Amino acid sequence: MATEPAPLAYGGAMATFWTLGCDADDPQRIAAFWALALGYVKEPGFDEPDNASIVDPDGRGPAIAFLRVPERKSAKNRMHIDIRVAGPGSGDEAERARLIRRKVPDLVAAGATVVREEWYGDVLGHVVLLDPEGNEFCVA
Repeated sequence: MATEPAPLAYGGAMATFWTLGCDADDPQRIAAFWALALGYVKEPGFDEPDNASIVDPDGRGPAIAFLRVPERKSAKNRMHIDIRVAGPGSGDEAERARLIRRKVPDLVAAGATVVREEWYGDVLGHVVLLDPEGNEFCVA
């Protein structure tokens, strides 16, 4: 008897498994940073000096792979990760702001740099940061 996939936070199963591929100067360092940031773990079998991969330990989110490339980052990313500390939906804005303020120092301690805070009126919307290789991302 077949079983249905476990529902995700948005109410459905993942349609297609996929991997977000990322260029990197130091794949192991940047993989360790993003594993900490997202609560991911290293993917077994992808632990070489020139590549690394991290996966969601619950198997729900996509894998993220890092491949060493010779060129450095030279412009603003066109796509980036938003870490949604309060989960889906708007919910309690004061609690979300508290969760943002709790997450950002951990990421800074791991090598991130704060760029700016974005406010929507008197509500903290998100904090823009750079990962250890200079890629923008947000904590919202």
